[in-house]
Order: sequence, then C-alpha cells, then structure tokens
Amino acid sequence: MGSYADEINKRRTFAIISHPDAGKTTLTEKFLLYGGAINLAGSVKGKATARHAVSDWMEIEKERGISVTSSVLQFQYGGFCINILDTPGHQDFSEDTYRTLMAADSAVMVIDASKGVEAQTRKLFKVCVMRRIPIFTFINKMDRDANDTFELLDEIEKELGIATCPMNWPIGSGKSFKGVYDREDKCVITYSDTEKGTKEGQALQIPITDEDALVSNIGEQFKEQLMDEIDLLDGASAEYDLDRVRAGELTPVFFGSALTNFGVEIFLQYFLKMTTTPLPRKADVGLIDPVENEFSAFVFKIQANMNKAHRDRVAFMRICSGRYDANMEVKHMQGGKVMRLSQPQQIMADERKILSEAYAGDIIGVFDPGIFSIGDTLCMPKDSFQYEGIPTFAPEHFARVRQLDTMKRKQFVKGITQIAQEGAIQIFQEFNTGMEEIIVGVVGVLQFDVLKYRLENEYNVEIRLDNLPYEHIRWIENKDIDLDKLSGTSDMKKIKDLKGNPLLLFVNPWSIKMTEDRNDGLILSEFGRN
Repeated sequence: MGSYADEINKRRTFAIISHPDAGKTTLTEKFLLYGGAINLAGSVKGKATARHAVSDWMEIEKERGISVTSSVLQFQYGGFCINILDTPGHQDFSEDTYRTLMAADSAVMVIDASKGVEAQTRKLFKVCVMRRIPIFTFINKMDRDANDTFELLDEIEKELGIATCPMNWPIGSGKSFKGVYDREDKCVITYSDTEKGTKEGQALQIPITDEDALVSNIGEQFKEQLMDEIDLLDGASAEYDLDRVRAGELTPVFFGSALTNFGVEIFLQYFLKMTTTPLPRKADVGLIDPVENEFSAFVFKIQANMNKAHRDRVAFMRICSGRYDANMEVKHMQGGKVMRLSQPQQIMADERKILSEAYAGDIIGVFDPGIFSIGDTLCMPKDSFQYEGIPTFAPEHFARVRQLDTMKRKQFVKGITQIAQEGAIQIFQEFNTGMEEIIVGVVGVLQFDVLKYRLENEYNVEIRLDNLPYEHIRWIENKDIDLDKLSGTSDMKKIKDLKGNPLLLFVNPWSIKMTEDRNDGLILSEFGRN
C-alpha cells in the first residue's frame, strides 16, 4: 500500500478557467514548458502558419482560435505529477466546463489585468463556489497597461464574493512594468521578458531592505510607491490562511505575464505548496477515500472522433481512488457488467500514450464502444456504489434539424446520436413521431455551428437548422401523467428525449406556471438527470 499512497499523494489535479482571451492557453503552455512536456511553447493565435496551442485539437478550434473541448494534460514538476484540465473559455461551452470542474480538485482562475472580472469568469466561478473547490487567481498580461491593482482585487471580492490575499504585488504595468514584490520572501523579483517561449529568463531578486539596489533597478518613484502600497496592503488585505483557501473562501492572487513568461514558475511553485492531494468523493455509500479504497472512477466527458482515421469514441474518467492497472477487471455500475477497459490512455492534445497504470487524481481516456454515459461509475467487481450524478443543464436555444440528403439517413442518425452522447447538445423528438423530426437543444448558440461542422466533416452529412422560438424546457417529474390529456398553453410544445422521457418546451416563462396550475399534481423540473 505504501508506494500506492505515495503515488496518489504526488498527484495534483486542477482546472484552468477564464474568460476567452485572458491568456489561459498561453499559461497552460508555459506550465508544460516547465514540466519539460514541450520544448517550445506554440503561439496560440495569429497567422495560419503559426503553431496551434498544444491543447486545441479539433479542427474548428484551430480555425477559430478558441478552445471548444476540454483537454487533459499531464506533466511532472518538482516531484509532483500534475493533471491540468483545460476548459473552453467561451460561454457557449459552459456545460463542458462545468463537467470538467467536477473532475478537478481545485481551479486556477486567469484574469486579464486590463479587463478585470468578465461575464464568463463570473459564471464559471459560481460553479466553483457550488462545488466549494479552492480557487487560485493569476492576474495576467501585466506587460500591458493594467487597471489599478487595488481596484482589481476589490472587483474580485465584490463580483465573486470571495476574499483575496495577494501573494505578490506588481510594480507598474505595460511599458513600465518592473516586476513583482514577493510578500513572503520580502524581495522584489525584477521583470524580464522571455517572449520566445523558452524558460530561461534573467530575473534579479532584490531584498526589500536593499534600497540602493531597488532604486537602481526600479527607480526612486516606483520604490516609493511600492513602500506605500506594502504598508497599505499589510493593513487592508486578508491574512493568508490555508484552511480558508482550501474551503474555497479565500483566493491567493498572483501577478505576471504568461506571454513573456514572467511570474509563471513563481505561481506554479506556490500553487503546488497550497493545493491538495486528491480529495475524497461523495458516493451513495458515503465518502470514498482515495488511498484507503481500491480503484474507482467516474466518467465526466465523452468525445467522439478524436482520431479521424479510426472514428473512435473516448470516455474520459477521473480516477477517484486506488490504483488502476491495465489488466484489471472493473465493474461498470450503470451497465451492470464486469469488463476490462479497452485501450486505456493518457491524451495530451492529439498525442496519446497507452497506460499500464494510473492512480487516484489521474484522468484517463478509454475506448468507448457506446456503453458509457456522462456520470457513470466504475469500481472493483466486489464493490457496489455510485458517485453523485452530474446534472444536465437545461438548453436555452432550440432548432429543428433537417438533413439535406435523405439517402444518408443512417450516417445522420449515428452522427447526431454520438455527438449528443458527448453532452454538448441534447436531442429530442416530436412527441408522437420517431427519429423523422429531430429537435436539437443547446446551452449556447455556437454549439449549432459545431454540430453542423462536425456532421459535415466527421460523418459526411449536410444539415439545415431551422431555429425554433422556444427558450424554456422542463422535464416532467411525474411518471403517471398522460401527455395526451395534458392541458397546456398555446406556446407549449410536447417532446421526448432519447430515453422516451416526456418534456415540454415553452416560448414564455409565465406559461410554465400556468401549465402547472392547469394540471393538478404536475411537477416540472429544470434539470434532467444523467
């Protein structure tokens, strides 16, 4: 058991969240650079010839320069084995991000120093609060003109409702960015620019007591300003308290520039000291301890066609306890079957590595012959428990899908069903028909573009989407309601999901209450269940 506990205790699993363009992908690449996983950080945006970010692999992501799917990246650094879950920043993919956060033990929030807290950060942050996971903040792009530092911290506290504790403090910004003051070591680390994507940068460390060296490196004016701000800080900011950080009540804040590679390694070193080993998880039999229990995992993401040549489906699972061995048999609780997991692998963007073993905290991808669903539990054949399900978000946009070539019916049904099983879109049918009339629901409209693109490129099927006016969907909780006799409103539509469960679509929000009032005992719910 000893080595097995050591391996688990080395694991750190976190998700990176941010608004689009805050620099999350660049930061991820610099982490990998320090871990030796890549030698040169690729430029993320820009000309068609530029290298694509390591974590973006789907063609549409490369074309648009946005992360659509969550990638999983693993690297070693300083005796730790680190699993990074990269999440899409675009709000139309918030559901994918939510599921990814279910698989992480902590989150790193990247904020653009000139923009502060943006809409998407707010939404994702609420998910972290719901899960009570520790949040670490990296305020990025200090090499550009930034907002006032005190105002940035104030905004995080007001907008997100969490106390802040700056671990270091920036000196200037933009062209006059001089570096950061490390509050623990009481020294100034001078700014050096290594934009070429290498990790060698010459940063000087000057003790705060060495006034002559400070003045010659950052100038009299910045030195005076820094001294004043340090006094203010010591009186105004929250005390660093690791227990509060781990309870998700206090966020340690760091400043730097991911692009020029300044402040990234400092952040990584502090982060690894503060973040936790894999945490126990809640199941229907109580908490499952990562070290005390044998292998168990849950599926948080399914992705079809990661490898164009093989038309495969990969189920991503977070290992919650114990050690996984590629030869072992495991039980798929929802399917009730004992099986060997097929082609267990770790995936770094589009590169794969077949695994012989993995431990609690790791994320593995396994070949899915179509049996796994998001939220499924796997455990040892002798065990019997299920992890908490992952709620399904209610779609807010709906469209009727029409295929342009009716001869390709088979590919169309296969394609749309597989993409729906990944959880990014939900598909429904008209109440009294089969698969002839398909309605697709999404959380964000960009998902419609992704669906169209993927059906054409991966399944060779062209479709037309006709937008529908509905904005509200409700699942019917009662099993005994006769839908034919249901008395609704004129803007209501009856549909069913793929499992045959009845649902109602509404144009207007007030029609929901009206329908409940007209049908005695009817219970409508905003969440579906996996």
